Amino acid sequence: MKLELSKKDFRRLLDMVYIGNWILNSTRGDDRIKDYDRVESLLFLRAAQEGMPQLAEIYEGEIVPSRAFAEGGIHEAIMQYENDVFFDILAEDLARRDMDDPPIDESNYPELASRIDAYISEFEEHGTDNILVDSDKL
Repeated sequence: MKLELSKKDFRRLLDMVYIGNWILNSTRGDDRIKDYDRVESLLFLRAAQEGMPQLAEIYEGEIVPSRAFAEGGIHEAIMQYENDVFFDILAEDLARRDMDDPPIDESNYPELASRIDAYISEFEEHGTDNILVDSDKL
């Protein structure tokens, strides 16, 4: 397969590959999905060959994204995504809990959406500052 990309587009592709592999493998420990690691290695090797050697390094015999790449701001994008997803999931879980977790259909979706919106507004204003856990139940 042949794919023509500008250097700028290839650099963006590296970001996307890194983010994707991070999401798929960062929590897996030794049970990583090796096929994704392999593809990431291939692309970062290509980056080194295409005049971007600062983006790749060898670690334990494998080509990996360099420390400079990983510390260059990509994790801020990942953290923003994780933060947004965390609050979205929490808002939906709390809204469903408040409704006694019924199956959602056309009849109760507006109520669910309204409750989710209320939680999102709270989180946007106060983060998790107003979430309390009854310590007697811990």
